[in-house]
Amino acid sequence: MSLPWRHSHAWLSCCRDVAAPANDLPTASITLDWRPEPEFGGFYQARAHGDFKSAGLNVDLKNAGLGAPTWQLVAGGKTDFATTSADLVLLARSQGADVVALFAVYQTSPQGIMVHKARGFTKIEDVFTHPGTLAVEDNPWLTYLLAKVGKPTVTITGSPSVAVFMAKPDYSQQCFVTSEPILATQQGGDPQSFLAADAGFNPYVTVLITNGTTLKEKPELVKKVVTACRTGWRAYLDDPSAANAEMGALNKEMDARTFAQAAEAQKPLIETDETRKNGLGTMTLSRWKTLGQQLVDLKVIDKAPPAEECFVK
Repeated sequence: MSLPWRHSHAWLSCCRDVAAPANDLPTASITLDWRPEPEFGGFYQARAHGDFKSAGLNVDLKNAGLGAPTWQLVAGGKTDFATTSADLVLLARSQGADVVALFAVYQTSPQGIMVHKARGFTKIEDVFTHPGTLAVEDNPWLTYLLAKVGKPTVTITGSPSVAVFMAKPDYSQQCFVTSEPILATQQGGDPQSFLAADAGFNPYVTVLITNGTTLKEKPELVKKVVTACRTGWRAYLDDPSAANAEMGALNKEMDARTFAQAAEAQKPLIETDETRKNGLGTMTLSRWKTLGQQLVDLKVIDKAPPAEECFVK
């Protein structure tokens, strides 16, 4: 299942899950920043359903490992497109990398904290103001929450574990709400999840990016890829079964039931009032400006890059 924080420095090399097709259509590579799971379902759907080929493209989907610096691969021309998160786009651009966001799958970030429902918490801040253990890796949303709640009562440690969560009633841990809570429920647990987004830190997640050179020199390629991805995601939200079967053949660590449950759980994070109005994958200038200022306030970056240069509307 997905680990809730992908921005560690550990990195397993990228690998293709299939060989690139051999025909006369131009090939574009997309490197996904984790293994085949529902958070990438629309990309696999676009391939399985032929949306990329209908757009006149062969798309070579690759999977990167934990903490893979996909934005560095894009900036260095090692892959045409990749997925990452909006905060990493801002970090990349603040370091001079010309990467640009094209399509944001998750409108609401799935990152948060999983607690035992029996504890009676009503908001994410309660985790920090009560005794117990919170297993969470260092990351911007944790820094944001700590700044908001002040000195915590909870003991913060690393190495989150669903097994430990199941064994300890006062244990909480970071999670993707589409991942660890499903595992805990399947094991008979009583998980309740709180999103960091509800507390105010809400970067776009699973964001398709390219570099500025590709955007300027191959605008038709970019347009075709984005259009096919949007079509794939629409189809996946409507019926994830075909893409889940394809991903399940590549990722043996998830069973069909978990694929289906995760696909269902992520729907409200992907399709929102904003996307119903402006289309799947949409992004707004105000969201990028807010996130940039938050990262400056948290001292993640020294200066926010111009928000209008970070993404394509």
